[in-house]
Amino acid sequence: MKGSLAPLSRHIEAVHNQSLLLVRIGWHYRITPLSSLYKQRFASSSSGSSSDRTNDFSNDHILSSSSSRSGSSSSSKGSKGSTIPSQKPAKGPGPLPPDWDENPDLNISAFSELPSSNFGVNQHMLINNEFKEALRQILWQFRAPIRYAFAYGSGVFPQSDSKSTTSSAALHPHPSPAISTVQQGEGKMIDFIFGVSYTQHWHSLNLHQHRDHYSSAGYLRSYLVSRIQDNWGAGVYFNPFVTVNGTLIKYGVVNLDTLCRDLSIWDTMYLAGRLQKPVKILRDDPRVRLANQINLLSAVRTALLLLPPKFSENELYSAIAGLSYMGDPRMSFGAENQNKVQNLVKYQLPNFRRLYAPLIENLPNVSFTDARCTSPDWIDDPSANANLAQDMDPRKRGNMVRRLPKSFRSKLYFQYQSKLQIPQIEFNKMLEETNDADPTRVRKQQGGAFEQRIAGDEQQALTEQVSAALRSTIKWPSYSQSLKGPITAGISKSSRYLREKWQKNREGKSKVAS
Repeated sequence: MKGSLAPLSRHIEAVHNQSLLLVRIGWHYRITPLSSLYKQRFASSSSGSSSDRTNDFSNDHILSSSSSRSGSSSSSKGSKGSTIPSQKPAKGPGPLPPDWDENPDLNISAFSELPSSNFGVNQHMLINNEFKEALRQILWQFRAPIRYAFAYGSGVFPQSDSKSTTSSAALHPHPSPAISTVQQGEGKMIDFIFGVSYTQHWHSLNLHQHRDHYSSAGYLRSYLVSRIQDNWGAGVYFNPFVTVNGTLIKYGVVNLDTLCRDLSIWDTMYLAGRLQKPVKILRDDPRVRLANQINLLSAVRTALLLLPPKFSENELYSAIAGLSYMGDPRMSFGAENQNKVQNLVKYQLPNFRRLYAPLIENLPNVSFTDARCTSPDWIDDPSANANLAQDMDPRKRGNMVRRLPKSFRSKLYFQYQSKLQIPQIEFNKMLEETNDADPTRVRKQQGGAFEQRIAGDEQQALTEQVSAALRSTIKWPSYSQSLKGPITAGISKSSRYLREKWQKNREGKSKVAS
C-alpha cells in the first residue's frame, strides 16, 4: 500500500546549506541555524582538527528528538539526553529520484552532488545526545584525519535484556557519565570503524601518537602496517582493547575506496554487512552515504528473493540482518551468539524501520499492507510488527536480480550457469550484456530472460542458490580477516577477544535452554 507511509513521504529542501542543520522531531525534520551549535561545541573541547569538527556538524542531519515519545526510544533508560525545543515540524523525508541507483557517480566530493537534498538521512540513527557527544570526543583524540566514522555493536545499541557480568567501572577506567548511563553500569567495549583517505599516511600519524594501540606489528612501521591492512582479508586493520578518553574501545581502519567498493558491489560484504544493521554515524562522507544507500537497497532486494509473497517486518529485517552471517566463520566456530540476528531485530526494530522503511516506500514491487503504518506513532513503536507483500511477477523480480551488487550478482549468475547447464559461450554473451564496467555504456538495468528465469525459480531452490552466493562472497574474506587478528592485535588481545565471544555464545545457548 504505497502512500501508507505519509509521514515518510514529504520533501525537505535546502538542508545541505553550510549554515543550516536538519534536526529530527519525531519522524519529521526542521531546519535550524548552526552558528550557536558551533559556538557551544567548539568551546567544550580542545582536541581534534577544525575540519573534523566541521564534518561532525555539517554532515550529521539528525541530532535529537524533542518529543517524549522519540526521546524514550532514542536513549537508554535513565539517561538524560538533551532535547530540542518543540516547534512545528517541517516536511519529512521525501521520495527518492527515480532510478537514482542506475548509474550512481561514486566520485562525488560534496553532499550537494547527492541525488536529492535529504538523500540518505535514513542512515542516521537517534541516540542520546550526551552519549553521541561522548563518542565524538573519542574521535577527537586522534590527530590522524578520520573522514568517515561510525560506532556499532552492543556497546552502542542494546541487543539483550541480560546484564553483563563485567561492570562499567571494571572495563572503562574513566568513562564519560553519558557512557556509564547509557550502558546502565554494564561494561561493554565500544566498536568503531574509521574511514580514511590515505592508509599509510594515517597509520604513520597514528603510530606516532598512539604507538601503544598497536601490537608488535607496529614495529614494522606504517608502510607494512598499511600493506597488512589493504592486502589481507577484508581491508580493515583492527586495534582492539585500547583506552581512549577513559573508555575501552575497538577501532577498525579502512580506506574509503575499499569501503565504497564493498558497499556498492559486495566484494567481501565485511563492512557492507555491518552497515546493513543500525549504526551511529559520527562523521559522514558524501561518497560513503551514496554507496551505503546502494548497499541498503541491495540488502532489501536480496532479502526479498528469500521471502514469500507475504511476510512481516520481523521476517524482513531478520532476513536482512542474517545476510552477512552466512559463511561467517565465527558462527561455525561458536565465536558468536547463535541468537545474534534474533536479538538484533528484537531490540532494534524501530531503528531497522528508520533505516529501511523509506527505501521500501520507494520500491515498486513491495508495500506495507498494514493499516497501522498510517499512524505517526508507528515508526517508534517497538511492539508493532507490520505486514508487507511483494509482487512475485518474474519480470519485476528479474529487474531486481539485475540490480543486485555486481560482484555478488556475478556469483549468483555462476551458480545458475552450473545449475541450468548453460554453455560457456552463451553465458559469456549474457555477462557481456550485463557489464556495468564500461562508463560509455549507460543502459537501463532491466532483467532479461536469464534474470527472469532465476527470479522465477522454485522458492527453496532460489533460497539455496542465493545463500550459496552469499557464503561464497563472505567466507574467505571473513576467515582471512580473522587470521589477521593475531598479527594486528597480538596473541593476548586476540585470545581475549575470542574468549569473550565464546562466553557470549554460551550465554545465548543457556538463555535458549532456560
